[in-house]
Amino acid sequence: MGSDLKVVNASLPLLEEGRLYTLAAKGGKWETIVAQEGYDRAPDAVSVEEWNGGADVTLDAKGNIVLPGLADAHMHLDKAFSLPQVGNGSGTLEEAVLNYSAAAPAFTKREIKARIMRSALQAVSFGTTHIRTHLDFQVKHGKEVAMRTVEAALEVKQELEPYVTIQLFPMLPYYDLTREAIEAAEEALRMGVTGVGGAPHLAPAPEPDIDRLFALAARFDRPLDLHTDESDDPNIRTAAYIARRTLDYGWSGRVTVDHLCSLAAMPDGDAARIIALMAEAGLSAVTLPGANMYLQGRRDSFPVRRGVTRVKELLAAGVPLASASDNIHDPFHPFGKGDLLQIALITAYAAHMGSPAEIRTVLRMITEHAAKVIGQADYGLRPGCDADMVMLDAASPEELFAMLPDRRWVWRKGKAIRLAGSKPSWVQPDLRARWEEAEQEVSFAKGREFR
Repeated sequence: MGSDLKVVNASLPLLEEGRLYTLAAKGGKWETIVAQEGYDRAPDAVSVEEWNGGADVTLDAKGNIVLPGLADAHMHLDKAFSLPQVGNGSGTLEEAVLNYSAAAPAFTKREIKARIMRSALQAVSFGTTHIRTHLDFQVKHGKEVAMRTVEAALEVKQELEPYVTIQLFPMLPYYDLTREAIEAAEEALRMGVTGVGGAPHLAPAPEPDIDRLFALAARFDRPLDLHTDESDDPNIRTAAYIARRTLDYGWSGRVTVDHLCSLAAMPDGDAARIIALMAEAGLSAVTLPGANMYLQGRRDSFPVRRGVTRVKELLAAGVPLASASDNIHDPFHPFGKGDLLQIALITAYAAHMGSPAEIRTVLRMITEHAAKVIGQADYGLRPGCDADMVMLDAASPEELFAMLPDRRWVWRKGKAIRLAGSKPSWVQPDLRARWEEAEQEVSFAKGREFR
């Protein structure tokens, strides 16, 4: 159970600006969230600046912004920090796929688990309390190679459950979706992974693969989350077929499509028709602006396309749209650190979203919209929801995006996780130990030569 917690003088920009709020949690759930008449000079309150992480306390937020725990709807925790071992000279998606696939059999379960642990905790340190991660599933190298990633991820999911909710989506192969691959995926689903993933747009014949993925998900009653149309080619349009199959299955709200780069490359009218079909089917979507701006358009001369999907059009159509981290320091994306505020800023740049209303929409893309995409119940700053929150050293969304403050305080179910500081200051001793071990195991200095 979480600790009792009370916070006064908090700014809640996703609820109502221009007012301060008092939040109270009991047993890990929000009990009350009440607007104040003015600044509450509660005599028993401890300034958040002076707080040492102790429980059962009243904190004075000093007007700092409070958001619900951030939700990262698309990560690759198992690949994170693998760049020292797996290079990518061309910077293309194709070389990243080939190089990582070739390297995968040599990765031990221990190093995969360490990468998942470090990248998950790094995201938590920035305020993320919900993660959906896609898992490498290299069945072509043998079931054991695929399963060592699944086993490592399931172990981390369980160990970190008090601090972060992690959803697991193995990426079924697009090159040869054999009966053996389906059987391996069925075993992973029985072991406890969350749903079915893949990248069927890369298959020679995407539609039969999409049919198999839907059938598998239906047998186990699990959601689908598919890398979709991550291409500069405007003729790659599997999102439309996925939408039609979603309608056939009656699976509104249970299918997510990610990337959608080709939407940005095709004519406006064609894109509008696909987006309308996605909205009709109840698809959710995720944009990955950091990785897509890095990977896409590499064969263009001028003008160079940047690959980010049609963010404004999807939002206008009512498609639930999250912005997420994707890859961290691996052959697919050498940058990133799992900080969703940084990703939100990149989204604002890439989608030309800088008005006051648009800035607040971008904040919702890493909180409320993202939680809806991953189907996270009990989410938000509302009575009855889990008391997950991140407090940031800023008084307005504009200041938040201008300064990207390092100083953040993080709670999970009313329990303090991190205190402010430029580096993670873990409140819980077991988290501190896990972080130190994972950081030592997975560092920028450690690693084999590029292959």
